[in-house]
Amino acid sequence: MIDWPGMWNEDDSVRRFSPTRAILHLGSLIYRLIASSRNRLYDRQILKSVRLACPVISVGNLTVGGTGKTPCVIGLAKMLARHGYRPAVLSRGYGGKNQESVNIVSDGTVVKQNAAAAGDEPLLIARSLTGIPVLTGAKRKITGKAAIEQFNADVLICDDAFQHRQIFRDIDIVLLDAERPLGNGRLLPRGELREPTESLRRADCILLTRADKAEKPTDEIVRITDASGIPVFRSVHRFKEMVRPQDRLSLPPEDFRGKSVCAFCGIARPASFKKSLLDSGMHILSFIDFPDHYTYKSDDLEAIRKHFSAQNADAWITTEKDAMRLEESPDFLNRLFIARIEMEMQPSTPSFDDFILRRLKKVSNEQRLTSDE
Repeated sequence: MIDWPGMWNEDDSVRRFSPTRAILHLGSLIYRLIASSRNRLYDRQILKSVRLACPVISVGNLTVGGTGKTPCVIGLAKMLARHGYRPAVLSRGYGGKNQESVNIVSDGTVVKQNAAAAGDEPLLIARSLTGIPVLTGAKRKITGKAAIEQFNADVLICDDAFQHRQIFRDIDIVLLDAERPLGNGRLLPRGELREPTESLRRADCILLTRADKAEKPTDEIVRITDASGIPVFRSVHRFKEMVRPQDRLSLPPEDFRGKSVCAFCGIARPASFKKSLLDSGMHILSFIDFPDHYTYKSDDLEAIRKHFSAQNADAWITTEKDAMRLEESPDFLNRLFIARIEMEMQPSTPSFDDFILRRLKKVSNEQRLTSDE
């Protein structure tokens, strides 16, 4: 198995010119050609984006790995519902085994699928939202039409959709991790970029996540946003609560300050989760990381149990996303505390919420005028 983080580490001068990296560099050149050609076809409307019957908001990123899309989607959906909208969330359902064209993870009242069928992130979104349907499917134009027809949705939130241009987006939100916004600056497979940095010009706004970890955007981001007039918002990730599934006990993170804990996760950026635990004042006795979206087997859980039991920790902790994949193992899940993290927007003028609401109002007015013609 290729050590992707190692291959993408530009500080690794010893292995920088390895044969594997040379091959990956060639792959990046081919990838750039394909990605740029595809984008030009959409930009010139040779390939057409389908416009749906209500506004569409895309929440995406420019790099692989976790930038905080899931908490952003959850927070955005809740905000829109508070302001009287009827949002629905659309996802491709990465990692889910249900291959129907339209999969209803939640109808807004009842969660109908588990992580194996829906994917861990759609399930987490569904469990976090009340009164807001969540659908998965390979083609968002199909799931979008279903959300409008079946649930009377008047705004659609597309999770991880910046690169998926088959449907027209009225608002494109691009998330960048402030600590490593452009990865190593190289395209897949040599680096973490899913598109060239110039693709940021398509964004309607950029949201720097984990902005408390970096003082200011990189020069490249400033160059693109200043030239295009793209607003940049900032957010931070906060531990909201620590939940014990066994009895739904909810404790503030402050209660764990000074506690000795064992933790594990299978997410894109485990180091960020580990640092959050340390920043909260916890003493980590053991930390085990698995690949993103990892499906835990009984042998894995038994190995974790034995290892953690030997540490005599005050608590065992994992992420909310991992908890979705552990629901089929309740005996193990009930031993854990689940760290619930929320995205908190930093003050700005206009605020992120005001920016989204104004853009939606403008889009609705334009659609109304078009329909009246």
